Amino acid sequence: MISEAQFQHELDLIIKNAIREDIGDGDHTSLSCIPADAEGKAKLLVKDDGIIAGVEFTKQVFKYVDAALKVETFINDGEKVKYGDVVFHVSGKSQSILMAERLVLNAMQRMSAIATKTAFFADLLKGTKTKVLDTRKTTPGIRALEKWAVKIGGGENHRFALYDMVMIKDNHIDFAGGITAAITKTKKYLTEKGLDIKIIVEARSLEEIKEILSNEGIYRILIDNFNYEDTKKAVALIGDTCLTESSGGINEETIRKYAECGVDFISSGALTHSVYNLDLSLKAI
Repeated sequence: MISEAQFQHELDLIIKNAIREDIGDGDHTSLSCIPADAEGKAKLLVKDDGIIAGVEFTKQVFKYVDAALKVETFINDGEKVKYGDVVFHVSGKSQSILMAERLVLNAMQRMSAIATKTAFFADLLKGTKTKVLDTRKTTPGIRALEKWAVKIGGGENHRFALYDMVMIKDNHIDFAGGITAAITKTKKYLTEKGLDIKIIVEARSLEEIKEILSNEGIYRILIDNFNYEDTKKAVALIGDTCLTESSGGINEETIRKYAECGVDFISSGALTHSVYNLDLSLKAI
């Protein structure tokens, strides 16, 4: 993953762009019917059950819109919530609260859904050594939020993007002329560029795993679309040489069985691409 500074920069960009997109040259509804000096208070109301996420991000949104807004938090990121819970109060200029409202809700509903699904998957893995990973299958423009939500839900982040980790997959292997050729070219490129980033290589068969293992310096092998028995064989072959990751259509019905094969990680795009927003609302009080 990227550094904390880089991650914060991504968050800053998300807030800036989302406010630009939503407000444009002004929130004319609020500007027309609410006095500029009017002050108010609102609560974040939970209308669903799950894991709350996005509270700390919301504080950044409110600060960006109006640094004078005050937030009183009752429930923190990662905590379980149920229908009727109040997560926080926000108070200050009414116009400012309304300008921030939609971004706050959009972000928190999405993040909470992802955190809830991740927590469900992580719970299925309890008692094993396996951790659940996210992927790059995220909503364009808000990847930082979705990966943050995975962490809040108890999962682990895979690489953030194409630039912070090398992941040699099937197409790279085929275009490069084979596994060893792809790995050799990658190592040469990283040396020439002075890049210190980890290398993951995807394997489609046990024979490919053997070839990957004949090359040094591999951080993790991606055991892709293997059945249970072949996954166990792959883990035994790899041993302590490098880390292992299973992927490929793994769901809540199969994730535990793959974990019991002994893999270190299971990656799931479903954590971010197949969720239903948690129902939340911001209500004046």
